[in-house]
Amino acid sequence: MKLRIVTYNIHKGVSTLGSRPRIHAIKQALSGLSADLVFLQEVQGRHDLLALRHSTSWPRQSQHEFLADEHQHSAYGMNAIYDHGHHGNALLSNFPIVSFRNHDVSDHAFESRGILHCMLHLGKTNVHCYVIHLGLFAGSRLRQTQALIDAVMSTAPPDAPLLIAGDFNDWTDALSANLRKRLDVVEVFDQGLTARSFGAYLRRLSGRGPRKTPARTFPAAMPVLQLDRIYVRGFRVETAKVLHGASWARLSDHAPIVADLYLLDQAAEDERSPPEEVENSYASSKL
Repeated sequence: MKLRIVTYNIHKGVSTLGSRPRIHAIKQALSGLSADLVFLQEVQGRHDLLALRHSTSWPRQSQHEFLADEHQHSAYGMNAIYDHGHHGNALLSNFPIVSFRNHDVSDHAFESRGILHCMLHLGKTNVHCYVIHLGLFAGSRLRQTQALIDAVMSTAPPDAPLLIAGDFNDWTDALSANLRKRLDVVEVFDQGLTARSFGAYLRRLSGRGPRKTPARTFPAAMPVLQLDRIYVRGFRVETAKVLHGASWARLSDHAPIVADLYLLDQAAEDERSPPEEVENSYASSKL
């Protein structure tokens, strides 16, 4: 089975300057990607002030419900709560969301963070998805990464397929090695998994393995920082790319990552024939 995965920090659906609505354009852009799973961060569940200010262009639904196409399921994990609304992480899925739960991993009073865990049915296989947005401080990110590892180990069988995606705020790439070691995951931009270059071929031939360098995704117009990631287990990475440039910069300060994957237990069959193109009060789901 072939899957297209997207992770995207949508900056609450507003422009980086002036807080002008961009949510309609984001919906159109996401629909054009034809993704099976979309991992979203900074999703507004409610924002009364923006809804009042932009009454004719602000969706009446929560943003995760608005962004989901008619055939998609969605789940939302509320993290930051304030007088006029709340925001958090969300998952849009072409597959049924069997269960979901939001894990609070806030490290201090100034940043509310969470891990949205969703279990999906892909045919006969259960796939565990974790949508994450880590903190701005290095110490917080280390503790939140350990919380992520603990959450995965306690909620997913050790051989279950995993997808972990989101905004890690990890511009020094200090967290990847621990995630790889503890959870047996790879990042979709590990060179050698997706690269077709002669250099990548030599690395595989020499046994040195893939070069582990996450992609640059921030700022969207001309990315220089490695903030956003997709880690996988039980999947083969076919392609991965960052969508950046002027058109994407108008939508959010982050550029989205798009990856095409194959579920490993069906990869051999897919290669023989061409692939066809609540638990908690801080969560809600469109099922």
